[in-house]
Amino acid sequence: MKILVIGGGGREHALVWKLKQSSLVEKIWCAPGNGGIAEDAKCLPVDAGDVPELISLAERLGPDLTVIGPELPLVNGISDAFAKRKWPIVGPMQKAAQLEASKIFSKEFLVRHNIPTAEMRGAFDSAEDAYGTLARVEWPLVIKADGLCAGKGVFLAPNEAAAREFIQRIMEKDELGPAGHRILLEETLEGEELSFIILTDGERYAPMVPTRDHKRVLDGNAGPNTGGMGAYSSDELLPEKLRQTVISTIVEPTLRGLAADEIPYQGFLYFGLMLTKQGPKVLEFNCRLGDPEAQAIVARMDFDLAEVLADMAARKLNPSKLHWKSGASACIVLTSSGYPGKFETGKKIEWLTGIDNNTGVCVFHAGTKRLGDLLVTSGGRVLGVTAAAPSLEEALSLTYKAATGIRFEGMHYRKDIGAVAGRLKAAGD
Repeated sequence: MKILVIGGGGREHALVWKLKQSSLVEKIWCAPGNGGIAEDAKCLPVDAGDVPELISLAERLGPDLTVIGPELPLVNGISDAFAKRKWPIVGPMQKAAQLEASKIFSKEFLVRHNIPTAEMRGAFDSAEDAYGTLARVEWPLVIKADGLCAGKGVFLAPNEAAAREFIQRIMEKDELGPAGHRILLEETLEGEELSFIILTDGERYAPMVPTRDHKRVLDGNAGPNTGGMGAYSSDELLPEKLRQTVISTIVEPTLRGLAADEIPYQGFLYFGLMLTKQGPKVLEFNCRLGDPEAQAIVARMDFDLAEVLADMAARKLNPSKLHWKSGASACIVLTSSGYPGKFETGKKIEWLTGIDNNTGVCVFHAGTKRLGDLLVTSGGRVLGVTAAAPSLEEALSLTYKAATGIRFEGMHYRKDIGAVAGRLKAAGD
C-alpha cells in the first residue's frame, strides 16, 4: 500500500512510525509533516486544513489509503470529498465531525440520547445573555467555547468575576475568533479524567487501550489548559467492570444515537470521560485520535495498523485483529517556553545522550523543522518522548531519563505525568 497521512504533529508522527512497520506498506507521504516525520515519510508542504489542495494532492499521488490525523480537515469536509470520489479514507464525514466542531451540538446529542454527561446550564450566542445567567448558577462553573480551540476553549470558573472575564475575552474581545462566538455553560464534574477511544467502520467497533491526558501546563494541574502535556496508558486505568459500564452506558448508546440521527460514522471516535462517584460521564467528543494520547496508544499496539485501517476504510473492520502489549506506556511532551501563550521558535534542538540506545523509547516530533543539518523548534509542543514497558513506573522512568538528554532554549515539561496513577480508585471499581 501507498498511504497518505494528513497532519504535522506528534500524533501524525506516531501514526507514520507505526504504519511504516507494516509489511503491506510500500510508501508513506505526510502533508505537511515535520522535521521528524521527514525521516520516516515523504513530507509535502500542504496545509492540513486546505481540502481543495489536499484533493489535488491525492489526485496526483493516488494513495491506496488516506489517514486523517487532526480535526480541521474533517470539520472542513475532506472525508465527504473523498467519498464522492470513492477514495479510501480514515475519518468521519463533516456532519459527524460536528461532535467535535460544536460543543453545543455534542451536548444536545448527549442529552437527546440520554448519555451520561454534565448538566447543561445554557447555550448562548450573546455575552449579555450569558452574564444574566451567572447569578443563578452554582460555582465552580465550566464554560466552553463552542468551536475548535486546540484544547484552549474550556475554562473552569471559580466565581462570577472570573466567569465574566473569560466570557468577555472570548465573546467580546474575540480572543478565540469565531470559535468563541457561542458558548456553553455546564455543571462541574468531579473525579478522574479518562480518554477512551474506539475505531469504528460504522457497524463494528474496536476499543483502544485506555489513556489519561494531562491538560494543564504546570505540575499539579496548575496553569492554563494546553493541547496536552503528556499521557499514559495502563490496563489498571480501566478495570473490567468499569470498562463494561463505559461500553454499555456510553459507547454503544453513542453509536446507536448516531445511527438514529442518520449520521454515518467511520474512523476514530474519542470519548473524553470523567469518572465520577455516580459513574462515567462524557466531557467531550473528538472525531480523531487524541494528541498525546495517540503516542501512548501506538506504543502499545501489537498489530498491523495499516491492515486494520485499510479494513476499516473498506467497512470490513475485524476487532479480533487488534492486540495490545501488556504493561503500560507514557508520553512526556516537551514544549517551548511560554506555551500555550506566546512562544519563540527556531531554537536549536540538541540530543545530549544516545536516546536511540534507550530500549523502548521513541521521540515523536510535533513542532520541529529542519534547517539544513539543524533541527529547530517550530511550534509550542515540540517533542513527545514516549516509551512502553512492563509497568507504568518503568515506562515513566524511561521517558523522563530520555527527556533529560534533550536540550533546546526554553524547554519546559511537566515532572508529574502519571503521578496520580493508582492514587485514587476509579469510580465503579
